[in-house]
This record gives sequence, C-alpha cells and structure tokens, in this order.
Amino acid sequence: MGNCCRSPAAAAREDVKAHFHDHKEGGGGGVGGKHQSGGAAGGRRMTVLTDGSWDTRSGGIEEKYAVDRELGRGEFGVTYLCMDRYTRELLACKSISKRKLRTAVDVEDVRREVEIMHHLPKSPSIVSLREACEDDNAVHLVMELCEGGELFDRIVARGHYTERAAAAVSKTIVEVVQLCHRHGVIHRDLKPENFLFANKKENSPLKAIDFGLSIFFKPGKSYYILMAEIFAANVR
Repeated sequence: MGNCCRSPAAAAREDVKAHFHDHKEGGGGGVGGKHQSGGAAGGRRMTVLTDGSWDTRSGGIEEKYAVDRELGRGEFGVTYLCMDRYTRELLACKSISKRKLRTAVDVEDVRREVEIMHHLPKSPSIVSLREACEDDNAVHLVMELCEGGELFDRIVARGHYTERAAAAVSKTIVEVVQLCHRHGVIHRDLKPENFLFANKKENSPLKAIDFGLSIFFKPGKSYYILMAEIFAANVR
C-alpha cells in the first residue's frame, strides 16, 4: 500500500511548527478533506475499520493533527508530515483514499494492514502505529516519523558497505523477519525502500515499514514470498 513514511527535508520540523497556528486558525488542507455527505461509496457510508475508529469530529483528522507537506506516495496511500496539536510531536500520517478501495479485497487489505500493525509487539526495529481512524474520504494511519531516510538511499549514497556495516543492517532485518514470523506474520515486501532510519545519525536505529502486503500465516500452508534483494551495493 505504499511506503508508510519517508524522510522529510531537514527544515520540515521548523516548517510544521511555523504552520501550526495557521492550521489551527484556518483549518488547513485536510489529508482527507472535510466530511462530505455520501463519502466515497456513492451515498452510503463506507466503513473500512471494524473497531469503531470513525473520526466524527467536525474538523476531521485536522482537529487533532496539524498536517503539512507530502512525504511519500504509494499505489493507495499518500504519507504526510504531521504534528500532534497537543503534544507537538512530529509524526507521519499515511492516508488511504477510499476512492481507490474499489473491491472487497482492497478494503480487506487495509483492515489487515492495521490489524497486523496492532498485533505485532512494540519493537525498536518496526515503525510503531500511533492510531488508525477514518472519515468519509480516507483511512488515516498515524505513525512515528522516521527522519533518517531509506536504507536504499543510504546504500546509494555510500556506494558500498563494509562487511561489518552490512552485518549490522542484516542483523536488524533478520530480527524483523524473526519477530514477524514468531507472531504469525509474513511481511512479503522486504526491500531496502521499506527500511527507514529513525534519524540521520550513522548509528541510527533501522525500522521496517509498510505492512500493506503482509499476511497472517498458518503453519503447514505454502505461501509465495515477495523478497527483494537486501543490498544493491558492493560489500567489502
């Protein structure tokens, strides 16, 4: 369902703070827009989340979060930089347009993505989901913000990884796979683009993102696993 978050520009933190009062006073441009009668289902209210996480506030998600610039875009979702209006914590909000959920399978995929992110235990190697809610136009997944960029971009920037550095990254990836499998989940979209660094430091924690293709598995059943190459760079 597209990357759940990508690294913002270095000035994003100050930009969001500067926009905070503007959003508060003027309402800002909502991620999903204001509520519209009928929503995305041609006159019927389309419900995606099954736990009652419906955003009934008059201001929608903008009432709780100041939404700023776009950070990333996938097939179904657009991720925005946002800030909690009360704690001023910077976060990432992945908004999945209901207009793009054309089939029951699409809807089930979103439900499963949210369910899996809630199901997996809190881990320093997996991006955490703050909350999931929906309005008439979109489903919003509010997650921790990873400011260090993609593993893919860091590989390209380096040109190569030493064996020691590659081992450290590989260890994190294997730990993510182990944790997922231990809890009955197959990620199915492991690739350098789906691992983000929490910050720009050299020793920043690496976190797995994007569970849009993930599934729960049953022991003994065969599955096709989508696995991309972990490293595109030379390892010395």
